[in-house]
Amino acid sequence: MDEDNKIPPKQRKLTKVKYEKELKKLEVELVRLQEWIKKQGLKVVVIFEGRDAAGKGGVIKRIANPLNPRVCRIVALGVPTEREKSQWYFQRYAPHLPAAGEMVLFDRSWYNRAGVEKVMGFCDEEEYQEFLRSCPEFERMLVRSGVILIKYWFSVGNKEQERRFKERLKNPTKRWKFSQMDLTSRARWMDYSKAKDDMFAHTDTKQVPWFSVNADDKRKARLNCISHLLSMISYKSFEYDDIELPKLPRNKAYVRPPMEYQTFIPEIY
Repeated sequence: MDEDNKIPPKQRKLTKVKYEKELKKLEVELVRLQEWIKKQGLKVVVIFEGRDAAGKGGVIKRIANPLNPRVCRIVALGVPTEREKSQWYFQRYAPHLPAAGEMVLFDRSWYNRAGVEKVMGFCDEEEYQEFLRSCPEFERMLVRSGVILIKYWFSVGNKEQERRFKERLKNPTKRWKFSQMDLTSRARWMDYSKAKDDMFAHTDTKQVPWFSVNADDKRKARLNCISHLLSMISYKSFEYDDIELPKLPRNKAYVRPPMEYQTFIPEIY
């Protein structure tokens, strides 16, 4: 048993109707937050970490869905290149940090070093210890530079993770999510637990604390996380200016070519 199993007993699940109703309310608030970020020139970074299949991607998708991709960007970096491996560790993440008026959602982040790299041996002990020392300083520098940095850890029990893994294996639209690394993470459950505890001990700071999300219930986790994110940034509501659509002009001098000249896709549905 570890912290991911020490979660409150399951309460009654949200119905799909109730979930979608609450999500729509939160989407309206996310748009208001987006407009406030643009207007005030805020720089927001939100980090999503946690167990495999804990539901990070689903929450990120729901946050970004109603927002302008030019304001809200998702960053999900792949395996570092040989050149990137030779750089200062945080260097590959720095170019993705937000400018004024932007919010960046990191689907996994520099905390790879404290998790998968540590457990799988992709970094040596010296690199790992240096990360634990330098990460809090790096994050404090970001905060001092004006970045609003929010970190979420998604906790899921081992039984629920197993159920989601099995679902991925059976579902052709989710099969791509399952990798050999997922099998290894299951086999090294306790190693990942220890790595997470050590990571929290060094990086759960007063300036940039970790916020844990009970993610055994995906619908509740999404609503709770979005609601908490909205509470972390003080924003004001706004009203759009009234806009009157102009009437289409009539230009009798121009005759458009017949519709038959265009190639339309087949209307199967």
